[in-house]
Amino acid sequence: MSNQTRTNAFADVAATLPTFETKPRASQPVATDQVERIAKEHNFPSRQPVKAKPRPPRRIARHRTGRNQQFNIKATAETIERFYELADKRRVALGELLEQGLDAIERLEALEKAGQGGA
Repeated sequence: MSNQTRTNAFADVAATLPTFETKPRASQPVATDQVERIAKEHNFPSRQPVKAKPRPPRRIARHRTGRNQQFNIKATAETIERFYELADKRRVALGELLEQGLDAIERLEALEKAGQGGA
């Protein structure tokens, strides 16, 4: 074997590589009280969340009723609150209240139909 040394492929490039220096330290952050003062002076709105008023706890009904099908609907917050309040007032499960409401509508339609036929 011969006594050859390997050639450095980066010998020409090493002399032209940039030198890296440390970055200067970041300036000190602005104090929060100064930020608050500047925000008030320039009428910036607050981004703090608006706290909702606490709702009274709902009665949790644990009944074995045989109702095992999920039924999801969209409604306004007021309608949902009315539904829960009525169920609590009647002391029935939500599914039972739905059944009572449907029964009442069907009875009303039967009465209206009977009234129209007899006139």
